[in-house]
Amino acid sequence: MITTFTALRQRVLAVLGALSMYRLVFFALVALAVIAVVLSFTGLIGPTAAEILASFAVLGAVVSAVDALAQRLLRLPWRIESSLVTALILLFVMAPSLTVQGLAGNAVAGALAAASKYLIAWRGRHILNPAAFGAAVVTVLGLGSFSSWWVGTPALTLPVALLGLIVLWRTEKVRIVLVFLLVAVGVSVVRQAVQAEAAGLAFTVSDAAALAITQSPYLFLGAFMLSEPLTMPPRRWQQFSVAALVGVLAGWPIIIGGAFTLGQERALLIGNLLAFAFAVRGSARLILTKREFVTPTAQELTFRTRGRLSFVAGQYLELEVPHRNPDARGTRREFSIVSAPADLPTLRLAYKDGDQKHPSSYKRALKAAEPGAVLGVTGTWGDFVLPRGTAPVLMVAAGIGVTPFVSQLRQLQATGVDRDVVLIYVASESAELAFRAELEATGARTVVFVRDRPADLPAHWSWAQGVRLDAEGLERVVPDIALRHAFISGPPRLIADLAPALQKARGLTTDAFAGY
Repeated sequence: MITTFTALRQRVLAVLGALSMYRLVFFALVALAVIAVVLSFTGLIGPTAAEILASFAVLGAVVSAVDALAQRLLRLPWRIESSLVTALILLFVMAPSLTVQGLAGNAVAGALAAASKYLIAWRGRHILNPAAFGAAVVTVLGLGSFSSWWVGTPALTLPVALLGLIVLWRTEKVRIVLVFLLVAVGVSVVRQAVQAEAAGLAFTVSDAAALAITQSPYLFLGAFMLSEPLTMPPRRWQQFSVAALVGVLAGWPIIIGGAFTLGQERALLIGNLLAFAFAVRGSARLILTKREFVTPTAQELTFRTRGRLSFVAGQYLELEVPHRNPDARGTRREFSIVSAPADLPTLRLAYKDGDQKHPSSYKRALKAAEPGAVLGVTGTWGDFVLPRGTAPVLMVAAGIGVTPFVSQLRQLQATGVDRDVVLIYVASESAELAFRAELEATGARTVVFVRDRPADLPAHWSWAQGVRLDAEGLERVVPDIALRHAFISGPPRLIADLAPALQKARGLTTDAFAGY
């Protein structure tokens, strides 16, 4: 059962990966807005179609205008999808209106949300969720509108859940948001029980849970706001901590001064501050010092770090490359780090280049960057790190997916740690085996899966000699897989194919390339 789920999860991720995260979120929110407009004619939701459309027109225009102005002043490319995503989130948070006062209040919320992306930011990272900030300020100060969270209604529960699941599957944040939901709903049930007892009313857990799920904004808050990558901390335990904190505050809103509560968007803002405290050490600038091809289709970039950057071997960073007329893929991309933490302040990244007929605007801009160019890191993330102790490890890499393993093996070598490691290295041909000299120097036992026989293999390397890399083939070359913690870095489809064998491992950690 677990094997089937793992394979299914990776195959779905491979399909969703065809869309960028921003575009997928945009499409999901547009679909939800269309559903809401249709439902408005049935009376199943509060706002009318006219109120929804008018509010979105105002929000979309104001957020886009402020974004365009700020990005022009800062000489950054304008990304209309980012503006519309912010406007659509605010549409479901703020109270839709046809009055001048209500629309003006929503316009202020949109302007504040857009401005916060640039004024309340740290080296390209949002400190606060923009939509939550705009909504909170307008609500607390009473600036004509307020956060009604009308999306939390029974008629929209199923659409929000399904569309939210698609987004979370793509961003691999399902477990994080599930923790938030369990905490928020659990705390809400307890709060309802306390209130019912105080008022002498009947209470049942099932009714309270149903009320928390279908008549609250928890689903939308978790799927479309809490999961926002630029306000997430780097490690999973930190993400769980933020999710739990927001869940507690949203589930039992604390009243401040009798005027407002710390529920919903204000709870998220407090969680954002905790996340920023975790992540601030991962923001830095990188100065490009050298670029070179490490295989016929892969380039390595060497940087000198400027600022406080720390990471654990196996983690990835998000690199921002501003450029004119970016396509739907945007100006930021994630890269596993090749170098080891011990190599700082030198940092190396690698990416596929030269094997695509129509590269993204990001790749073209990255390829055009010359030595001396300064690029921004919005943070380091990931739990693709070796477990504590000395348990044997299996590493499975496909192509440029070997990069996190180079970092891990170099760090083991630099720190003098002796660990039983088997590396399975898959490539189209021997010429595509990147970082071969560095890997050989680490002494890790390596089995290469390539069509042609590699020349001059060291004693601890071997060629699979035609063995097919599927679940059966993996067990043939690694018969003691049950004793090892398995790590696999590569396309989701490869992970799905190997799932039956990988599930026999002592543990499994995956690092899928979705949508790169």
